[in-house]
Amino acid sequence: MTLDSFRDELVATACSLAAQGKGLLAADESTGTVGKRFAAIGVENSEENRRAYRSLLATTPDLDEAISGVILYEETLFQDSVDADGQPGPPIIELFQAQGIVPGIKVDQGVEPLAGGLPGESWCTGLKGLAERAARYYARGARFAKWRAVLKISPEGSPSELCVRENAWGLARYARTVQEEGLVPIVEPEILMDGDHDIETTAAVQEWVLRTVYQALSHNGVFLEGSLLKPSMTLPGTACANPPS
Repeated sequence: MTLDSFRDELVATACSLAAQGKGLLAADESTGTVGKRFAAIGVENSEENRRAYRSLLATTPDLDEAISGVILYEETLFQDSVDADGQPGPPIIELFQAQGIVPGIKVDQGVEPLAGGLPGESWCTGLKGLAERAARYYARGARFAKWRAVLKISPEGSPSELCVRENAWGLARYARTVQEEGLVPIVEPEILMDGDHDIETTAAVQEWVLRTVYQALSHNGVFLEGSLLKPSMTLPGTACANPPS
Protein backbone atom coordinates (compact mmCIF):
# COMPACT_ATOMS: atom_id res chain seq x y z
CA MET A 1 0.00 0.00 0.00
CA THR A 2 1.04 3.62 -0.48
CA LEU A 3 0.28 6.98 1.06
CA ASP A 4 -2.53 7.48 -1.47
CA SER A 5 -4.29 4.46 -0.02
CA PHE A 6 -4.55 6.18 3.36
CA ARG A 7 -5.21 9.84 2.49
CA ASP A 8 -8.86 9.97 3.57
CA GLU A 9 -8.15 8.01 6.72
CA LEU A 10 -5.17 10.19 7.61
CA VAL A 11 -7.30 13.34 7.33
CA ALA A 12 -10.07 11.81 9.45
CA THR A 13 -7.58 10.75 12.13
CA ALA A 14 -5.87 14.15 12.21
CA CYS A 15 -9.24 15.90 12.57
CA SER A 16 -10.24 13.56 15.41
CA LEU A 17 -7.01 14.25 17.26
CA ALA A 18 -7.44 18.00 16.84
CA ALA A 19 -11.01 18.00 18.19
CA GLN A 20 -11.89 21.32 19.79
CA GLY A 21 -11.54 21.41 23.55
CA LYS A 22 -9.57 18.17 23.76
CA GLY A 23 -5.92 17.21 23.91
CA LEU A 24 -3.53 14.27 23.70
CA LEU A 25 -2.53 12.19 26.71
CA ALA A 26 1.16 11.33 26.75
CA ALA A 27 1.26 7.84 28.29
CA ASP A 28 4.44 6.79 26.52
CA GLU A 29 6.77 6.66 29.52
CA SER A 30 9.59 4.23 28.96
CA THR A 31 10.08 1.35 31.36
CA GLY A 32 12.81 3.36 33.10
CA THR A 33 10.76 6.55 33.39
CA VAL A 34 7.67 4.86 34.76
CA GLY A 35 9.97 3.09 37.23
CA LYS A 36 10.92 6.45 38.71
CA ARG A 37 7.23 7.24 39.23
CA PHE A 38 6.69 3.89 40.91
CA ALA A 39 9.76 4.31 43.13
CA ALA A 40 8.34 7.57 44.49
CA ILE A 41 5.34 5.67 45.88
CA GLY A 42 7.14 2.46 46.82
CA VAL A 43 5.82 0.30 43.95
CA GLU A 44 8.02 -2.27 42.22
CA ASN A 45 8.68 -1.60 38.53
CA SER A 46 7.39 -4.95 37.27
CA GLU A 47 5.51 -5.81 34.09
CA GLU A 48 2.53 -6.80 36.24
CA ASN A 49 2.43 -3.41 37.98
CA ARG A 50 2.89 -1.52 34.71
CA ARG A 51 -0.01 -3.47 33.23
CA ALA A 52 -2.24 -2.67 36.23
CA TYR A 53 -1.31 1.02 36.15
CA ARG A 54 -2.01 1.38 32.44
CA SER A 55 -5.25 -0.57 32.72
CA LEU A 56 -6.38 1.83 35.44
CA LEU A 57 -5.46 4.77 33.24
CA ALA A 58 -7.40 3.37 30.27
CA THR A 59 -10.56 2.90 32.34
CA THR A 60 -10.64 6.38 33.89
CA PRO A 61 -14.30 7.48 33.82
CA ASP A 62 -15.15 10.22 31.30
CA LEU A 63 -11.57 10.34 30.01
CA ASP A 64 -12.91 10.95 26.51
CA GLU A 65 -14.43 14.28 27.57
CA ALA A 66 -10.97 15.87 27.59
CA ILE A 67 -8.76 13.42 25.66
CA SER A 68 -8.91 12.80 21.90
CA GLY A 69 -5.83 10.61 21.57
CA VAL A 70 -3.33 8.75 23.72
CA ILE A 71 0.37 8.23 22.96
CA LEU A 72 1.43 4.76 24.09
CA TYR A 73 4.72 3.03 24.74
CA GLU A 74 5.28 -0.11 22.64
CA GLU A 75 4.85 -2.38 25.64
CA THR A 76 1.45 -0.87 26.38
CA LEU A 77 0.26 -1.14 22.79
CA PHE A 78 0.68 -4.92 22.93
CA GLN A 79 -0.40 -5.46 26.55
CA ASP A 80 -3.68 -7.00 27.67
CA SER A 81 -5.46 -5.32 30.56
CA VAL A 82 -6.39 -6.50 34.05
CA ASP A 83 -9.39 -5.40 36.09
CA ALA A 84 -9.43 -4.16 39.70
CA ASP A 85 -9.48 -7.76 40.94
CA GLY A 86 -6.48 -8.72 38.81
CA GLN A 87 -8.53 -10.70 36.31
CA PRO A 88 -7.37 -10.62 32.66
CA GLY A 89 -9.24 -8.36 30.28
CA PRO A 90 -9.10 -7.15 26.65
CA PRO A 91 -6.08 -5.45 25.12
CA ILE A 92 -5.43 -2.08 26.77
CA ILE A 93 -5.70 -0.39 23.38
CA GLU A 94 -9.32 -1.58 23.14
CA LEU A 95 -10.17 0.12 26.43
CA PHE A 96 -9.11 3.47 24.94
CA GLN A 97 -10.88 2.75 21.65
CA ALA A 98 -14.10 1.93 23.52
CA GLN A 99 -14.09 5.52 24.79
CA GLY A 100 -13.54 6.94 21.31
CA ILE A 101 -9.91 7.79 22.08
CA VAL A 102 -7.47 7.36 19.19
CA PRO A 103 -4.41 5.26 20.13
CA GLY A 104 -0.97 6.33 18.98
CA ILE A 105 2.60 5.17 19.47
CA LYS A 106 6.01 6.73 20.15
CA VAL A 107 8.27 5.57 17.32
CA ASP A 108 11.55 7.44 17.75
CA GLN A 109 14.32 5.59 19.56
CA GLY A 110 15.89 8.50 21.39
CA VAL A 111 18.59 11.03 20.64
CA GLU A 112 22.30 10.61 20.13
CA PRO A 113 25.15 13.15 20.00
CA LEU A 114 25.38 14.80 16.57
CA ALA A 115 28.79 14.18 15.00
CA GLY A 116 30.07 17.47 13.60
CA GLY A 117 27.60 19.49 15.64
CA LEU A 118 28.26 21.87 18.50
CA PRO A 119 28.65 20.51 22.06
CA GLY A 120 25.38 19.13 23.37
CA GLU A 121 23.65 18.93 19.98
CA SER A 122 21.80 15.75 19.06
CA TRP A 123 19.94 13.96 16.32
CA CYS A 124 16.98 11.62 16.70
CA THR A 125 17.28 7.92 15.86
CA GLY A 126 14.74 5.32 14.78
CA LEU A 127 14.45 5.42 10.99
CA LYS A 128 15.94 1.95 10.47
CA GLY A 129 13.11 -0.57 10.31
CA LEU A 130 10.50 2.15 10.88
CA ALA A 131 8.24 1.11 8.00
CA GLU A 132 8.00 -2.44 9.31
CA ARG A 133 7.35 -1.26 12.86
CA ALA A 134 4.73 1.23 11.71
CA ALA A 135 2.89 -1.47 9.74
CA ARG A 136 2.84 -3.67 12.85
CA TYR A 137 1.56 -0.81 15.01
CA TYR A 138 -1.19 -0.04 12.50
CA ALA A 139 -2.26 -3.68 12.45
CA ARG A 140 -2.52 -3.60 16.24
CA GLY A 141 -4.78 -0.52 16.10
CA ALA A 142 -2.51 2.50 16.42
CA ARG A 143 -3.49 5.37 14.14
CA PHE A 144 -0.89 8.04 14.80
CA ALA A 145 2.78 8.28 15.72
CA LYS A 146 5.08 10.62 17.62
CA TRP A 147 8.70 11.52 16.91
CA ARG A 148 10.55 14.11 19.04
CA ALA A 149 13.63 15.95 17.87
CA VAL A 150 15.46 18.06 20.45
CA LEU A 151 17.26 21.36 19.81
CA LYS A 152 18.66 23.94 22.17
CA ILE A 153 19.71 27.59 22.12
CA SER A 154 23.14 28.42 23.53
CA PRO A 155 25.70 31.25 23.55
CA GLU A 156 28.03 28.95 21.60
CA GLY A 157 25.74 29.20 18.57
CA SER A 158 23.30 26.35 18.98
CA PRO A 159 21.31 25.32 17.19
CA SER A 160 23.81 25.05 14.36
CA GLU A 161 22.80 24.87 10.71
CA LEU A 162 23.80 21.20 10.70
CA CYS A 163 21.65 20.42 13.74
CA VAL A 164 18.57 22.18 12.38
CA ARG A 165 18.83 20.56 8.96
CA GLU A 166 19.60 17.07 10.30
CA ASN A 167 16.64 17.08 12.68
CA ALA A 168 14.30 18.59 10.10
CA TRP A 169 15.23 15.87 7.59
CA GLY A 170 14.79 13.15 10.20
CA LEU A 171 11.32 14.44 11.07
CA ALA A 172 10.39 14.54 7.40
CA ARG A 173 11.65 11.01 6.66
CA TYR A 174 9.76 9.72 9.69
CA ALA A 175 6.57 11.55 8.70
CA ARG A 176 6.54 10.24 5.14
CA THR A 177 7.41 6.71 6.26
CA VAL A 178 4.62 6.34 8.82
CA GLN A 179 2.05 7.96 6.52
CA GLU A 180 2.70 5.24 3.98
CA GLU A 181 1.70 2.73 6.69
CA GLY A 182 -1.48 4.60 7.69
CA LEU A 183 -0.26 6.53 10.74
CA VAL A 184 -0.70 10.30 11.22
CA PRO A 185 2.71 11.73 12.15
CA ILE A 186 3.04 14.22 14.98
CA VAL A 187 6.02 16.36 13.98
CA GLU A 188 7.74 17.65 17.11
CA PRO A 189 10.86 19.83 16.77
CA GLU A 190 11.22 20.68 20.47
CA ILE A 191 13.39 23.66 21.36
CA LEU A 192 14.53 23.41 24.97
CA MET A 193 14.05 26.43 27.23
CA ASP A 194 17.41 25.98 29.00
CA GLY A 195 19.58 29.08 28.78
CA ASP A 196 19.56 32.82 29.38
CA HIS A 197 18.30 33.95 25.96
CA ASP A 198 15.39 36.38 25.62
CA ILE A 199 11.99 35.69 24.09
CA GLU A 200 12.91 37.42 20.82
CA THR A 201 15.76 34.96 20.35
CA THR A 202 13.41 32.06 21.01
CA ALA A 203 10.92 33.36 18.44
CA ALA A 204 13.62 33.84 15.78
CA VAL A 205 15.03 30.34 16.28
CA GLN A 206 11.56 28.80 16.24
CA GLU A 207 10.73 30.53 12.95
CA TRP A 208 13.97 29.24 11.41
CA VAL A 209 13.46 25.70 12.69
CA LEU A 210 9.81 25.46 11.59
CA ARG A 211 10.59 26.91 8.16
CA THR A 212 13.36 24.35 7.69
CA VAL A 213 11.14 21.50 8.92
CA TYR A 214 8.35 22.35 6.50
CA GLN A 215 10.79 22.67 3.62
CA ALA A 216 11.95 19.13 4.43
CA LEU A 217 8.35 17.89 4.71
CA SER A 218 7.67 19.34 1.27
CA HIS A 219 10.78 17.76 -0.25
CA ASN A 220 9.67 14.37 1.10
CA GLY A 221 6.10 14.69 -0.17
CA VAL A 222 4.51 14.57 3.28
CA PHE A 223 0.72 14.91 3.14
CA LEU A 224 0.26 17.93 5.41
CA GLU A 225 -3.51 17.52 5.86
CA GLY A 226 -2.76 14.12 7.38
CA SER A 227 -0.13 15.36 9.83
CA LEU A 228 0.05 17.37 13.05
CA LEU A 229 2.65 19.82 14.37
CA LYS A 230 3.62 19.95 18.05
CA PRO A 231 5.55 23.22 18.42
CA SER A 232 7.36 24.47 21.50
CA MET A 233 6.00 27.37 23.53
CA THR A 234 7.57 30.75 22.76
CA LEU A 235 9.21 31.68 26.06
CA PRO A 236 12.51 33.19 27.18
CA GLY A 237 15.20 30.90 28.51
CA THR A 238 14.67 29.80 32.08
CA ALA A 239 17.76 31.79 33.18
CA CYS A 240 16.83 34.96 31.26
CA ALA A 241 17.77 38.03 33.35
CA ASN A 242 14.93 40.17 32.00
CA PRO A 243 11.88 37.99 31.27
CA PRO A 244 8.77 39.78 29.97
CA SER A 245 6.45 40.97 32.72
